[in-house]
Amino acid sequence: MTERFQAALAKAFGDGYADADPVIRPSQFADFQANAALALAKRLGENPRAVAQKIVDALDLTGIAEPPEISGPGFVNVRLSSAWIGAQVDGFDDRLGVPLQSPLTIPVDYSAPNVAKEMHVGHLRTTVVGDALVRTLEHLGHHVIRQNHVGDWGTMFGMLIEHLLDVGEDSPDAQLMVTDPNAFYAAANAEFQSDPEFATRARSRVVKLQGGDEDTLRHWHELVDLSKQYFNRIYDTLGVTLTDADLAGESTYNDELAGICDELEAQGIATISDGALCVFLDGYTGREGKPVPLIIRKSDGGYGYATTDLATIRRRVRDMKADRILYVIGVTQALHLNMVWDTARKAGWLTDDVEVVHVQIGSVLGEDRKLLRTRSGKPLKLMDLLEEAVSTARAVVDEARPDLDESVRAAIAPQVGIGAIKYADLSVAHDSDYVFDLDRMVSLTGNTGPYLQYAAARIRSIFRSAGLDPDQLSGQADAPLVITEPAERALALALLDFGDVVVHVGDQLEPHRLCGYLFELAQQFSAFYEQCPVLKADTEARASRLALCKATLAVLDQGLDLLGIARPQQM
Repeated sequence: MTERFQAALAKAFGDGYADADPVIRPSQFADFQANAALALAKRLGENPRAVAQKIVDALDLTGIAEPPEISGPGFVNVRLSSAWIGAQVDGFDDRLGVPLQSPLTIPVDYSAPNVAKEMHVGHLRTTVVGDALVRTLEHLGHHVIRQNHVGDWGTMFGMLIEHLLDVGEDSPDAQLMVTDPNAFYAAANAEFQSDPEFATRARSRVVKLQGGDEDTLRHWHELVDLSKQYFNRIYDTLGVTLTDADLAGESTYNDELAGICDELEAQGIATISDGALCVFLDGYTGREGKPVPLIIRKSDGGYGYATTDLATIRRRVRDMKADRILYVIGVTQALHLNMVWDTARKAGWLTDDVEVVHVQIGSVLGEDRKLLRTRSGKPLKLMDLLEEAVSTARAVVDEARPDLDESVRAAIAPQVGIGAIKYADLSVAHDSDYVFDLDRMVSLTGNTGPYLQYAAARIRSIFRSAGLDPDQLSGQADAPLVITEPAERALALALLDFGDVVVHVGDQLEPHRLCGYLFELAQQFSAFYEQCPVLKADTEARASRLALCKATLAVLDQGLDLLGIARPQQM
């Protein structure tokens, strides 16, 4: 459409206008509205409606749209041809209108739990949002490198290793690392606080760990491997694509930290302040205008998050050859990340041709609009939350579909419960907080995951009733899509937006836009289904409407898959 309008502008006003923006927008009076005449009128010294008329006279929309109309002060209204809309949907291939972009290398840092610590509700959003983004970016053709930056190094591991040796590596207490990591950590910490001899052993073990002692490293690997089993239970339950191969823990940067400090000091970027090695950057001040330091080596010689984060960005640029780097991390980390990035820029590790983005993650709130916690005030364990969602969804499925076999309902419940939580999280702008309301999330009505899952399942039921498999329909060859009714046209037109929406999600990193689109598409389908009989229509209309149903199902399935939400075969 833009190309056609630009050709008309060049024809009407000269080649100097060939690249002018035709200012095409959706319109309540037509499908689209071109507002270029208003902007060009001053430049041309003419009446806007006269400019609009010249544009229309030069415009060729043959085969695409009905003859354009001028309205108001000079708007050019365009209504697409129903035949053209039908042909576009009919011509959908497996990509459903989603283009393949020029591939970029994009490391994405997300999830990032800690070894020997329970994942809590705070890990939900970074994991779910990050996974939706990597799925979308990969679908757009990019080379995505998942980076699960787990906390797997530090002084606490001396305490944890000694506790592991005390309880026995094959003991039930050791298995708590898999089933209840917090309990294992709490027991180790209790020993550390109450038993001086244990505390001495733990501190000695830290020295051995940092010195590369072979036996100590073996026990450290055991702890990490036990935590991997726990992480994978969570990831399998959530249906996210992270694997052990994506782990890029703090430990993997350990050998680089001293060199990073030396290089920053040699360049004059880092200086000693109160015994610590710090970077002071222009523009970062605290109370009373005092400079805020980025501490890269503590006064005791230890390293912190800043040092490790500098190592991550250097490796991602230098070794991974990143074009774009995403950090799917809480909003509270914005200052820290900006200081790390600015330090990396000064050091020459982060170059201007690499885009770094903080995908800021808001909080999950309780009904009191405070951080969601247990009744005792502790952070809510993520697995407890997921199990509650599945249990609640099972009650909804049992009530809605008592006719289904028990085994079928048992299989559907996790898909609905986990899908409900993920959709509720993704449907809100990622930098916004939201209130966790499980009853609303699992509802089969409203803007919820189960509503979308039900919409897709309902389309599958139409094909089952017709004795057909939508995957076996060959589209245009057997059933040309002929649009005759307004509801058909509205649904088909909505389907054509899918590609642009997916591109927007990948470019702007906003999964909630895809959620909103899918919800509106499901509503359009519902209106179509109510107003246009499918199976009871005459032969030609039936075949055409089945083709439209197939395209809608394909888009719903693909969209839900990009969000990481399961699609039950029936609901």
